[in-house]
Amino acid sequence: MELTRITKRLVPDDVFEQLISSVVDGSLEPGEALPSERRLAELLGVSRPAVREALQRLSATRLVDVRHGGSTTVRDFQKHAGLDLLPRLLVRDGELDTAVARSIIEARLAIGPDVARMAAERIGKAAETATAALGAALTDLEAAGTPVERQHAALAFWDGVVDCADSIVFRLMFNNLRQAYEPAIEPLAPLLDAEVSQLEGYRAIRTAVLAGDGETAAATADALLRPATVAIVNFLEAVENEDDQQGETR
Repeated sequence: MELTRITKRLVPDDVFEQLISSVVDGSLEPGEALPSERRLAELLGVSRPAVREALQRLSATRLVDVRHGGSTTVRDFQKHAGLDLLPRLLVRDGELDTAVARSIIEARLAIGPDVARMAAERIGKAAETATAALGAALTDLEAAGTPVERQHAALAFWDGVVDCADSIVFRLMFNNLRQAYEPAIEPLAPLLDAEVSQLEGYRAIRTAVLAGDGETAAATADALLRPATVAIVNFLEAVENEDDQQGETR
């Protein structure tokens, strides 16, 4: 494990960032024991309280197992971490991770139709608010002049649909997926522009949700999301395969 000395600016944050990066990129492997607080403080050139705070944050994210009086061991983040780790996984060292991007795009298709169905079935008293929110998002989508602007308007539309679904689980999932996706909007926006340019598809979802027609809402959401999802997944898989082939030839 290679560690670099840290300046005194926001020391616990810097310690946390360096350690979490080492866990995510595999420099620290699952089951590996971290050096003691004292040794980490020496290696990083910081105080023990700064190291202790960073380790507590890592423990809260379920990336390490801190045992009082014992060693601190790395956990397998793929088995223990939550969706809050997605933003860190999607963009690493300024580069988009195509495998993670593919997973997020696939998740949209898996979740979107069910959220739309639930929104329609639960619209009830939220109809007036939903009418305004979804209408405003559609207006912004129609007025958007660039792929990135259309992406933001589309996210606002789905934010309104999630509100109508009245599900804390779907809400938290959407929040995490959005947080992960937003830093990658610029590279992904051109790939999704054909989808977010289909105003009729969004209007159809809005009509079905406001009408309380769950099946139609789910079907129209699937019809809107599926073509772009399939195209992007195929594209990202091709990029992954190309990267793998280039890695084999080096």
